[in-house]
Formats: sequence, structure tokens, C-alpha cells
Amino acid sequence: MPDTASPILDVKGLKTVFRTRGGEVHAVNEVDFHLHAGELLGVVGESGSGKSVTMMSLLRLLPSPPAEMRDGAVMFGGQNLLDISDEELRQVRGSKIGFIFQDPMTSLNPVYTIGYQLAEPLRAHLGMNKTEARARSIELLQLVGIPDPERRLKDYPHQFSGGMRQRVMIAIALACDPKVLIADEPTTALDVTIQAQIIELVKDLRRKLGMAIIWITHDLGVIAGIADRVMVMYAGQVVEEGPVDEIFKDPRHPYTQALLKTVPAVRGARAEKLQVIEGQPPIMMAAPSACSFRNRCAHAYGRCEDANPELTAAGAPGHRAACFLLDEAASKQPETVDG
Repeated sequence: MPDTASPILDVKGLKTVFRTRGGEVHAVNEVDFHLHAGELLGVVGESGSGKSVTMMSLLRLLPSPPAEMRDGAVMFGGQNLLDISDEELRQVRGSKIGFIFQDPMTSLNPVYTIGYQLAEPLRAHLGMNKTEARARSIELLQLVGIPDPERRLKDYPHQFSGGMRQRVMIAIALACDPKVLIADEPTTALDVTIQAQIIELVKDLRRKLGMAIIWITHDLGVIAGIADRVMVMYAGQVVEEGPVDEIFKDPRHPYTQALLKTVPAVRGARAEKLQVIEGQPPIMMAAPSACSFRNRCAHAYGRCEDANPELTAAGAPGHRAACFLLDEAASKQPETVDG
């Protein structure tokens, strides 16, 4: 079970802007969230909702320019990662916070052996010599289920299948025993069978190593089976968050409700019709001053045009949503009379 005493990672008011020829694109808008030791936080939303940009902003992995982390704090190990030097941040990346990128086909360097790419963070962060790094690399390949690891260290990425390349990416991310692992849609480029294997691998590694994980995905079905909490993003903002069971049982934001209706499901002998969310997420050319989902929402009304709703309590402990409908529902609750 995750440690709920104090967060290992605490993000407050994060803003990321891209400067383009057409103007500024506000990709991340006042994002707040936290992560506890041993917890798995699922981050969901459509493509373009700001999931990956938010997580890459934490480690300043976005090229600057055009990206600019304009405000906020990312507290980890008593430091604000947005304020420390590049050299200090390099000691955090890979060593204390691991990152698995989306595409295993392009994330590995094709001109270096797997053994070299595994040994590099071990020598850079842990000061291992060549023999020590090789022994640890073999252990890591064994850990992620790659057969004959001693021989495979000499191979190049093109000699591995997509699923095996993803396992190598996980091994590299785990090399220095990080406290936090960020997995950016790690199964998107893989077929369904290999996806299931990678998900089971990560669940098993989490049990063995006890690390905290942020799992970014558009697949709510995956999140249902692995996450402790869910954070739903739209237009660079968190629109709902809460315990995974609560989010699936009682989604309170219209966007979350719509996302859940797009998930294929079978009820009894009949398959339900798959629904879609009409329209596209907006490109935010300014900081949001109104509800960003209003043009796609069947429940939008005048107030949604006038202000941007903030996250407020939505029922069960830890469940919050950013929707004016919560205020409306609360105002219609009958008053109780004491005595």
C-alpha cells in the first residue's frame, strides 16, 4: 500500500508555455498534484490534453526555446526542480526519477549496444566501473524478463522486438533504483499481447521494488487495473482526480464521464454501443478564462463562459473535480434541520 504520510513529489501551480510564430500556446495551466511513496498515479486524457508535456516539464526535458516553464514548483527531496541548476538536475534524472518514453522504437540509440546504454547511467550516476556496470546490467535484463541477458548485452536495438525494446527501456529507467518512475504511454506502440506482458511486468516490479509510478495513458482500461489514484487532464488542466474506484464508479466531471463511455464494455450478452466525444481539444492560445470543455459539453450553461472552474470536493475523500455543476448540485441539496 502507498505511504500516505507525506508526498514524495509535490507539484504546485505548474505552467508551461510554448512560444510559436502564431503566438503563445499555454500547454500546462496551473497544474497541482502529488505522489506518495509506493503509489501508482494514472494520468489520463485525449492526445493533446497536456499529459506528456506536464510530466516532461517536471524534469525540464522540453527544449527551451520554444518551451518555457513559466511558474510553479516541483518539490522533490526538499528541492524545487524548476530552480536547481542543470548539473543538479542531471543528478536527479535517471538516478532518482526514471522516465520511460513513449516509443521504444526510437528511444534507444541505434548505434550503441544494449549493454553500453544500460551501463551509461550506472557509471554516470553510481560511479560503477566497467565490471560492476556489466554485472548490474545483466541483473537488470533478468529483472525485466529478457532471456540470455549476458549474450544480449552485445546486441543492438534493431535485434530486439518491440516488446523486448520496451523491456530494455524499463531496465534503463530502473538502473539506479529511482524513487519515482514516470511511464509515458509505454505500451502504445505494442500489440495487445505484448501490452499485457509489459503491464504485468510493471505491476510485478512495483511490488518488488516499492517505487512510486506515474503512468500516462489514454487507455482507461489499463488504469482501472493498475492505479491507486487517477488524474484526468484536459486542455492542460486537471479536471478531476481521485481514488481509481471512485472515479470509475462516480465520475463527476462531464469530460471524465464522456471518456468512460468511450471504453468498450460488454453488459451481459449484448455489447454496448461505443460512444465518441464530438470535437477536438482546444489549442490554448491564452490562459483559460472559461471552462475549456464547454464547447464539447452537453451540460454547459452561461456560467461556463464566464469563469474557469477550480477543483473542488466531489463526494468521497480525495475526490475532486473542476466543474460548476458540482456547485449547482450542492445548492439544490435540501437543508437539514438539527434537533
